[in-house]
Amino acid sequence: MSSSASPLAGRRIWIAGIGGAGMSGYALLARAWGAEVAGWDRVETPYLRHLEDVAVEISPEPPQPPAGWEVYVSTAFAGQVEGRPRAELLAELVSLRRAIVVAGAHGKTTTSAMIGFCLDRLSLDPAFLIGGDVPQLGGNARAGSGWLVVEGDESDRSVGALAPEVAVLLNVDLDHHTTFGSRAEVEEFFEEWLRGVPHVVRADELAPVAFELAVPGEHNRKNAAAALAALELAGVARADAERVIVEFTGAGRRLETKGEAGGVTVLDSYAHHPAELAADLAAMRERGRVLALFQPHLYSRTQHLARGFADTLATADAVCVTGIYPAREAPLPGVSGRLIVDELSRVRPGMRIGWAPEIEDAARIVAGWARAGDTVLTLGAGDVDRAAPLILEALA
Repeated sequence: MSSSASPLAGRRIWIAGIGGAGMSGYALLARAWGAEVAGWDRVETPYLRHLEDVAVEISPEPPQPPAGWEVYVSTAFAGQVEGRPRAELLAELVSLRRAIVVAGAHGKTTTSAMIGFCLDRLSLDPAFLIGGDVPQLGGNARAGSGWLVVEGDESDRSVGALAPEVAVLLNVDLDHHTTFGSRAEVEEFFEEWLRGVPHVVRADELAPVAFELAVPGEHNRKNAAAALAALELAGVARADAERVIVEFTGAGRRLETKGEAGGVTVLDSYAHHPAELAADLAAMRERGRVLALFQPHLYSRTQHLARGFADTLATADAVCVTGIYPAREAPLPGVSGRLIVDELSRVRPGMRIGWAPEIEDAARIVAGWARAGDTVLTLGAGDVDRAAPLILEALA
């Protein structure tokens, strides 16, 4: 762990996929900690607005990295650009500060944000790398002088390369079917990683907090319990952390309210696994009728979890499913969002179900169903967030 304010001084780092939620944060910290940083991405992203002093090239194909620079490659472009995996850069950043790493299948962004928020509001100047925008913290990353709070990722096993002082394991689930063959394999992976961490919080051993939060749902009360336990291990008094955590209003795309029109409230969520959809739908149930617009994410996940998605979505009052957001995957023969629609029809015959491969059509369908007092949830890890303004416009 470095005590220097500029531990990366003299380094030149070039990042492929610099516009992503993760890599943009790595770039911000590397630059703040002394390195010269540049990079490339295919498209402009909101995360790039935090990298004003970093040279970023936007082009359909990756350019040749500058000679003599260290090259790190996002998982999204592995095999397309020659360089070192992102895990190596993140592992180095974690080694430079006392670190808290939050891992698990569900709730990582919110829990990491809760920890970072509490440290910030208690004037402990955290650094953080979070996989989503946190409005109350001004973004997804910061290079503070205190604890480094990191959202770990098992999708490419990169969290296994991290050596924090405190680790939080929220839950274990099989979410990445091209990386792990079974839930047991995921459990073994996490246990191997945790054996090398001095202080571990296991969220499944904790009771949800009993007090009211600004973010809804039982799942967020569980997230808060894990955040508070990690903060205690970091030396924060429980009473101080509890006093400020109730002011946390959430991370972007985590049951984020997008607006209201015609008496209908529209929220957007990054939920893309049946367990995550179940938590969000349950949190909204007390409001009345819930309509869901769901964009499946990844062909492999849809193929393996179509029935699980159907079982969960059946708890809504009406559902429209779109085409699959492919992300890093190539199409699989016979796999489309229609699999979930067919399963829904079997799970809950007579339910109002829509199938619209294009988000624009799905938004129009859901807006046509909605009536005053309803809650509409747009769900998925792709670009389904485009649907919320379309629905609000149609309802206005």
